[in-house]
Amino acid sequence: MKRCSWLFIFVFILIGFQPIQAAEQRTVIIELDEDVSSYRAYLELHHPFIEIVEEFDTLFQGMALRGTDAQLRALSQTGHLVHIHPVQTYEATTSKADVPFVTQEFLGTKAAGATGKGVKVGVIDTGIDYTHPDLKQNYKGGFDVVDWDDDPMETTPEEGEATIHGTHVAGIIGANGKMKGIAPDAELYSYRALGPGGTGTSVQVIAAIEKAVEDKMDIINLSLGSSVNGPDWPTSLAVNKAVEMGVSIVTANGNEGPANWTVGSPATATKALSVGAITTPQKSAVLYDSFHKKLIPILPMQGSVPWQQRRTLPILDGGTGEKELPDAAGKIVLFKRGKIPFAEKARAAERAHAAAVLIYNDGSGPLEASIEDGGQPISIPVAAVTKKDGQWLLKNEQTVQLAAKQIELQNRMAAFSSRGPVTRNWAIKPEIAAPGAPVWSTVPESGYQALQGTSMAAPYVAGALALVKEAHPEWTDEQQIGALLTTAQPLLRPDGSHYDPIEQGMGKMQPAKAIATPLIIENPLLRFGKIDSKQEVEYILVIHNVSDVQQQLQFNQPKADSGIRWQLPLTVNVNPHETKRLKISLSVNPDIQKAGLHQGYISARFGAQELQLPYLFLVKQADYPKAMGLEMEWRPLNQRGEYRYQIYLPEGAAELRIDLYDPDTLVYDRRLLIRKQVEAGLLEGSMSKREAGKAGVYLALIQLRTHDGQFANIELPLYLSDQMLVK
Repeated sequence: MKRCSWLFIFVFILIGFQPIQAAEQRTVIIELDEDVSSYRAYLELHHPFIEIVEEFDTLFQGMALRGTDAQLRALSQTGHLVHIHPVQTYEATTSKADVPFVTQEFLGTKAAGATGKGVKVGVIDTGIDYTHPDLKQNYKGGFDVVDWDDDPMETTPEEGEATIHGTHVAGIIGANGKMKGIAPDAELYSYRALGPGGTGTSVQVIAAIEKAVEDKMDIINLSLGSSVNGPDWPTSLAVNKAVEMGVSIVTANGNEGPANWTVGSPATATKALSVGAITTPQKSAVLYDSFHKKLIPILPMQGSVPWQQRRTLPILDGGTGEKELPDAAGKIVLFKRGKIPFAEKARAAERAHAAAVLIYNDGSGPLEASIEDGGQPISIPVAAVTKKDGQWLLKNEQTVQLAAKQIELQNRMAAFSSRGPVTRNWAIKPEIAAPGAPVWSTVPESGYQALQGTSMAAPYVAGALALVKEAHPEWTDEQQIGALLTTAQPLLRPDGSHYDPIEQGMGKMQPAKAIATPLIIENPLLRFGKIDSKQEVEYILVIHNVSDVQQQLQFNQPKADSGIRWQLPLTVNVNPHETKRLKISLSVNPDIQKAGLHQGYISARFGAQELQLPYLFLVKQADYPKAMGLEMEWRPLNQRGEYRYQIYLPEGAAELRIDLYDPDTLVYDRRLLIRKQVEAGLLEGSMSKREAGKAGVYLALIQLRTHDGQFANIELPLYLSDQMLVK
């Protein structure tokens, strides 16, 4: 197989952008087209002042080097190096929550009889405060690829914007003190790939994965993500290769829900176990309009007083908060998110004697924000609602009367949890779900805190997988993961219908049942791909009987639908310790079936275990993003410097145009790029500073003409700068 060629540069995050200084040293990662040892000899002879910081030969052939700009520029003119590859920024995205939570008991893992003893779990994150009394017993080591040393401590306030994320994740997996994690005897290793503020780059993540693989981790947890929904992004490919080398990798699905197609790399990796977030047992305030019989979920802003109003209240449109409000006594002021700070909006409503404040998002997904601004506490409740609910409230402003209700939230998919599927291969993501809203765990300086996000759900699954690995070391990695998937509990919406497969995958994990299961379906999420013409497609289920008695798997024939015909056996007998491969066929006539995403469940059972096997196929086209991941990065290591650009096109394009606009006035500025006959996947190239034009912040309008003659327009933000971030 031809090796992908990359030259990576580490980008280290400081407090802000700083121009490169002539004598400043930077750390870069290069990928080679020859053996690492041979290139080391070349460097030592011809470039003795360039320091070899690290060598990589597991996930790619390369080195981490440190030197001045002049030294690295001279090096870049030589052979055996390939072009500079742009990097994607990764973030540990969570938010604070107010509800304490005991980690183990909600999932009943104490009954499983396993504790994760002897299982090595690598946490690739912001580091770990290994001095925490609940973590120091299980902490065994790791590496810091941000500072390039063997001390993967969280970023402290003295070093920049302090972090807590990795410590919180580690506690969910393996805390063993006052708090007990899912696998309290697991061995914890920290690989710090995200620096101050919880940000890092794709190359840091890949380097951390390589270190963890070399250290022979059994499980790697990746509670981080990007916005690129593609299976062949570099971090996704690195995850796949690590899995092929025997490491189980658990990833957070992302916090960009509830829209479809929001799962991002590395959760898009074909061989990653991607995790969505569900709510933990808690009471939450919602708003209810009895006239329209509509329930509106709210997300209280950090620093807000509780929403406890019982009487019904009308709505007052506050716009974006730029104009003075009239008297709002006895009303809920509804603001649209805009340039005015949230606290300033709330204080304006407070001065107008409002009873409460709602702020709706101006984009998709939930709005998680704070009204803490250092001033006096705001005395009225302030909460966020989605863009959709905010627009509905405005439309019905004259008739809406809202009252607050307290409802019990449990086993519900969190609104922020990213949805699948994955573009190009149309995989169902997430595969499984676990608690993520909110979760109580360890934080630095011997503390505890509740956070929420799929970042919290992923370590639940990583810890549960450690339990399965301890209990059944004789099972393969695929069987261990399959046991968790096979025994997951499908979740229902409040109206009793199933959440979609791309929302929950197989459902909520149940570790105790996974350990005790007699039958494992290794790959229970049925993916049939994209169907453009009348055809029959197949999916092969791999079924393992891991018990000493015969098991019978019974299927219910899927409901008949026009243009769709299923073929599958109704009963399958699997002998003790036998593996069977079962073919499920699907015939689709796209001339009868409507275009778009089709998903649902095939019902089955073995013994007392009820199964809902998710399936998904795409007919012709769907509303998936046609372009994403647009970045321009300045590369000064050749004589004149150049911009490297990248953009990800899931299905390519007959023609691609990128025009730049002022993001505030929306006035056209210039054309940046035009390309024809672009192949699917990552498009990358270079242009001079003159060709790129003036630096600044822009709104990029991406115009695509697809290979089948369709047109699409996508708007993406673009930051253009000829300054580099330095270490």
